[in-house]
Amino acid sequence: MEGNSQVILATAVFLISYAIIISEKIHRTVVALFGAMILIIAGVLHQEEAIKAIDFNTIGLLVGMMIIVGITRRSGVFEYLAVKAAKQSKGEPLAIMVALSVITAVLSALLDNVTTVLLIVPVTFSIARALEINPMPILLAEVLASNIGGTATLIGDPPNIMIGSAVGLGFMDFVINLTPIVIVIMVVTIYLLKWIYRKQFVVREELKQNIMTMNENDEIKDAKLLKQSLFVLAVTIGGFLLHQYVHLESATIALAGAALLLLLTREEPEHALEAVEWPVIFFFVGLFILVGGLEEVGVIEWIAQKALELTGGEMLTTGMLILWLSAIASAFVDNIPFVATMIPLIQDMGRLGGITNLDPLWWSLSLGACLGGNGTIIGASANVVVAGMAEKQGIRFTFLGFMKVAFPLMLVSIVLSSVYLYFFYLT
Repeated sequence: MEGNSQVILATAVFLISYAIIISEKIHRTVVALFGAMILIIAGVLHQEEAIKAIDFNTIGLLVGMMIIVGITRRSGVFEYLAVKAAKQSKGEPLAIMVALSVITAVLSALLDNVTTVLLIVPVTFSIARALEINPMPILLAEVLASNIGGTATLIGDPPNIMIGSAVGLGFMDFVINLTPIVIVIMVVTIYLLKWIYRKQFVVREELKQNIMTMNENDEIKDAKLLKQSLFVLAVTIGGFLLHQYVHLESATIALAGAALLLLLTREEPEHALEAVEWPVIFFFVGLFILVGGLEEVGVIEWIAQKALELTGGEMLTTGMLILWLSAIASAFVDNIPFVATMIPLIQDMGRLGGITNLDPLWWSLSLGACLGGNGTIIGASANVVVAGMAEKQGIRFTFLGFMKVAFPLMLVSIVLSSVYLYFFYLT
């Protein structure tokens, strides 16, 4: 295939794949891989070019962290933290909501947000049953906290992993530039949630005692594994803090941590690899190839030129456009394919517009994509996971019910991000 026919095919395959992914009629991994194979078979990309389009640093980082977290969770440390936080809150539902939200945010920054909610939500159900309260407000707070906390670091949310890997931004770059505004957004969000739900939690004193009788030590399943896991987690996070200074990729740090934990625990590799979300990994593979096809035929460059015409290459206008477009789009579609498309687009905008320092645009993209996922129940993977877990417990998150609370809070976070970017980066 040549010329215009390749452009038409690459664009059509990408748009159709995206539409099917949004519809959720077919599993997104199947769609991404099928679309990628069409591009290779049709000759838009040769196999070698398709392989080059895959960002193996992103893949390696995800696999390494999934193995570490999968082994660590068997120790029971995350459940221990949740029960401990509930007891420290003296059984007060609002205080418990705040405590679990903070723990969720911190763990989401250091691990990843989907894994964090998978660990915290089951304990939340137990606490809610003991207090005889509706867990939905606490679950919603944990969802919002997971996406906010994940925004703060390189490893907290897949969009950040993709941005960092594609443009060479390190762990400390994200911490220094994004953690300050993430803390402000988290504080404001918790305050607003407390105000929204201030009248919904009325609990008898004897029920509060149910929480105080819970023993957090019972949650620790394997003390030896706990020590080994915490040691490796500490070493790995230390590696992330230093990786850009010792010139090691983040994937190398994560995979080295996973290998060390496997060596210390003598875990059977086949069991450890069960913790890896292989559908997620292959979704990324297919997605990178789909976007690589658009790059190869020049579609990304054409869009970048049009965007520059719209903004005039002015940093403030461009940054705000990326922030708000990313936030609104990520509220309604998966932020991972959106960010995969935006990364080469921003790179081309920088090249064509002569913008030497693109960092402010990367922070705009990160804040918009990660925080925008809080807008609706389908905006981020963590939202969908919590909704599914709640449904199994007979608790149904409706699209409008979630959006009524979450979307305004998401807009508040983007307004705060706009102010932060305006004063510190875009002017």
